[in-house]
Amino acid sequence: MSNKTVGVLGGGSFGTAVANILARNAEVFLYVRNPETIAEIEKTRISAGQQLADNVHVVNELEEVPKRCNVIFPVVPSSNFRELILQLAPYLRPYHMMIHATKGLDLQLPTQQSPDFSLTKEHVFTMSEIIRQETVVVRVGCMAGPNLASELSMGHPAATVIASPFNEVIQAGKSLLSSENFQVYSNSDLRGVELCGVLKNIIAIASGILSGLGMGENSRGLLVSRGLVEMIYLGRALGGEISSFIGLAGIGDLVATTTSTNSRNFTLGYKIAQGKPLEEAIQEMDEVAEGMNTIKIIKQLADSQQLKPLITETLYKILFEGMSAENGVNFLMRYQGNIDIDFL
Repeated sequence: MSNKTVGVLGGGSFGTAVANILARNAEVFLYVRNPETIAEIEKTRISAGQQLADNVHVVNELEEVPKRCNVIFPVVPSSNFRELILQLAPYLRPYHMMIHATKGLDLQLPTQQSPDFSLTKEHVFTMSEIIRQETVVVRVGCMAGPNLASELSMGHPAATVIASPFNEVIQAGKSLLSSENFQVYSNSDLRGVELCGVLKNIIAIASGILSGLGMGENSRGLLVSRGLVEMIYLGRALGGEISSFIGLAGIGDLVATTTSTNSRNFTLGYKIAQGKPLEEAIQEMDEVAEGMNTIKIIKQLADSQQLKPLITETLYKILFEGMSAENGVNFLMRYQGNIDIDFL
């Protein structure tokens, strides 16, 4: 096997975009679960609306990917991530590297809970933690940053962060992803970078709500700046480093997803503000908006750990408790903070 073959798990819009970027430097084996989808891709060479590069090979047998590739990029929703990794685990070996690109969290609750059970961060897992829990793979990393799939597919200049405590993972990611219009930066704070990608989705939903209510850029500037403060507040409580949040994976991704109508989370917020019931808004979307599940998890964690993330709590009330979007904004505006920056 060679590092110039690389695997991608997931044929959604982002997985396809990542596969095409990798194809500039390597032979790519793209795993797609649905046989009917594969048949259509093989007929048209189009996956998730994107033309596949000639050296992207679509496979339906999961074991084909680790058999052919040392480096594997899982790019599937967090709700399916553990199941996929469990299916993949028998075929993985310690020499494999995995760099995931999933911006979500996994909640694992005990089967039997005592009356005084309290949710802690030990019940909440990032995707890299799932890989280490369920497989023999040790060298893990993540890919995060302002990487909207629609723009990547058009070849617009962009960049990403490969985060890992293992330098060889970072170097593999750089070697496989770097090109003349795609830069790759490094970060050793894997947990912090994962949390950046997770938490910015919350703020993206809020930004979509502002647009759905017809509010302007002053309002968005307020949201994005206070949203970054809330991300750092939560990220620090969950074990991330502040520096990661003020880099490309943090504020870079935050700006992209809070200002783009191509962001799934922004779109979900917009639909909610336009009066769509949550279930209807979800059904109208082609792919998963990770922020909805993240809001649920962070709200539970905040309640049990005496954290007070106001934006997250307000979004929870809007999405799940019937508060109107207008009342949510008014509620937040009643909280006047005294200190602009309190984390430096």
